[in-house]
Amino acid sequence: MSVSPSWVDTHCHLDAPELFPNLLTILEEAAQKGVKAILIPAVQAGDFDHVKALAHDYAKQIPGLVYTLGIHPLYIQKAKESDLLVLKEKIETNLEDPRFVGIGEIGLDYFVEGLDPLRQDFFFQGQLDLAQQFQLPVVLHIRRSQDAILKALRQRTLPGGIAHAFNGSFQQAEQLIGMNFKLGFGGAATYTRALQIRRLLTELPLDSIVTETDAPDIPPAWLRDEGAECNSPSYLPRIASELADIRGISHDQFALAVRQNASQALPRWSSFLSF
Repeated sequence: MSVSPSWVDTHCHLDAPELFPNLLTILEEAAQKGVKAILIPAVQAGDFDHVKALAHDYAKQIPGLVYTLGIHPLYIQKAKESDLLVLKEKIETNLEDPRFVGIGEIGLDYFVEGLDPLRQDFFFQGQLDLAQQFQLPVVLHIRRSQDAILKALRQRTLPGGIAHAFNGSFQQAEQLIGMNFKLGFGGAATYTRALQIRRLLTELPLDSIVTETDAPDIPPAWLRDEGAECNSPSYLPRIASELADIRGISHDQFALAVRQNASQALPRWSSFLSF
């Protein structure tokens, strides 16, 4: 009997209210399907302790459960400038925690209306400064903001990280790869109309790609077809298998590459990715 591949979800909001009430069942199902590692990105200062607790409390179900700390651009309206000091203190406190692997989810969002670009930039730049100070990789939120983010990254010396849900140009992808970033692909690529994302998935170097769900967001095509909206880490194996098929490689080869890429993007995670 063949052994199923072991999968890595590099972006999953397990603290989201859509998932948290049934989290144990969700993670047990994901584990049964071969999900061995999940990254939980924080989105606001009030969540920092919560995502850390989740990574430790559910490690029995998902051994490679880790977290990052950061302030998401969609949450900057209610963030305080002092939250950057809170983030710095939490980074210092958690540097000895092996499940703390970087700074994120941070970035710029020029798609959602009503977000102050200057306030976004303040928090983004401040968090990049912390990433440089502590030499930690970052998990980036990039939506219609690729050039601004690339400019900010070029102004610093950072170890790299992951560009979550990447949907930019091939040239922008190459620039991120040149700065030691891996690019996240998930449910969006399962839509046949997502031609640009599929082209990137097919043509970019295999060693630049990681898999993600962004659960409970970005549901795959079949979930929408079934009338459901809530994504889950338990869907990652099917999503990743479809990505491998689009890429034209075996599921085992793809799973191994993703695991190696995730280890390179977030080196502190590597000790949990030796399965």
